[in-house]
Amino acid sequence: MNKKRTTIKDIANVLNISPAAVSKALHDDSRISAKTKAAVKRVAKELNYQPNHLASALRSGKSNLVGVIVPRTSSNFFSSVIQNIEEVLTKEGYNIIITQSNESFKKECSSIDTLLFTQVDGIIASMANETVDLSYYEKIKSKGIPLILFDRGENDLNVDYIGINDYDSSFMIVEHLISKGCKRIAHIGGFRHTRIFNNRIRGYIDAIHKYDLPHEDDLLIESSLTLEDGRLKMQELLALKNPPDAVYIASDYAALGALQLLKENNISVPNDICLVGFGNEPFTSLVTPTLTSINQHSAQIGQLAAQTFLERVKMDTVKQTLNKIILDAELIERDSSQKK
Repeated sequence: MNKKRTTIKDIANVLNISPAAVSKALHDDSRISAKTKAAVKRVAKELNYQPNHLASALRSGKSNLVGVIVPRTSSNFFSSVIQNIEEVLTKEGYNIIITQSNESFKKECSSIDTLLFTQVDGIIASMANETVDLSYYEKIKSKGIPLILFDRGENDLNVDYIGINDYDSSFMIVEHLISKGCKRIAHIGGFRHTRIFNNRIRGYIDAIHKYDLPHEDDLLIESSLTLEDGRLKMQELLALKNPPDAVYIASDYAALGALQLLKENNISVPNDICLVGFGNEPFTSLVTPTLTSINQHSAQIGQLAAQTFLERVKMDTVKQTLNKIILDAELIERDSSQKK
């Protein structure tokens, strides 16, 4: 049998006082005597009373909960962002509820519904790869709940955003590979409908054009950027009549898959093919060869996202200027792009 949840009324019945008096005692109201407060807290403990935070939030309009939506928690980038969001918000009396979309639009929508039902005071999110329809994010805005996007977010939503300069990062990577003598550079990117991946693709294409390098459809591949995608897409590039001498991949996980495949085929990295990833995951400095990548400043992004939420709850969300914080990324040069 399911055990009935203890309510304020149950405590009141034991002590023969009103539920209102119990509520005041639990909230340390000065109008309630110390003796009554002690009795209420004793009985509440004996009956294993747990406050109904949802009901409290409905009454007060404030839950002190912030929802955080990420594509996946297994990524060091997203776990670092979450850690830094929590560190900032905990000091201000907030708890966070973490959900992950696993790159699924359907799961992302379900997470948003759950967070709205829980009466969160705000939502900090990075969109799933599948997300094209922004109506669920518009639903958050329509309820007047602060929405802060980081890393992946669309300009059309017109909300606070924190991320890195994806276009410049891509351009920087291509220039780096050119400086190492690479002349046929391929790009395994994310899907163009996602703003950050579209910006990375634009940076790649513009750099290729600037230096008069080959820009062929076969050298630009869109994907989900999983480890398995890295393997499959690298295999496609190797099957070309004229394979690339460098591959820039918009995710370290996909770059790891590509590196695995190259090793299995006895293709030397970087002497035969240079390789650059994106995200500076911890394993990039542990694999052989170590992997050149982009540092996305995850800690700073997490802190800024949390600080932006705190600023937003203190101001008029409609009238105040939006925060659009774009950080300069850092290229971490390692062995995978140091052609001898």
